[in-house]
Amino acid sequence: MIKRTVLFIFALLFLVNAALAAVNINNADQAALETLPGIGAAKAAAIVEHRTEKGNFKNKEELMQVKGIGPKMFEKMEKDIEI
Repeated sequence: MIKRTVLFIFALLFLVNAALAAVNINNADQAALETLPGIGAAKAAAIVEHRTEKGNFKNKEELMQVKGIGPKMFEKMEKDIEI
């Protein structure tokens, strides 16, 4: 019983940590980018394309250079992204 409880707690902590982890916009694939608020398939593809053509983002704010991502959208996702 104790072993099962410990395993359950470990699994729960792992899932919470994964859910709270920020998405690295320099190496996330399209599917990971689509988990960000307001980012669907088209914008995720645009982020990957921008990154491929111009190189890695130097700071989070450069994400607003991607077509379709403005200050309001950036504000919604800023806490969920990292470099």
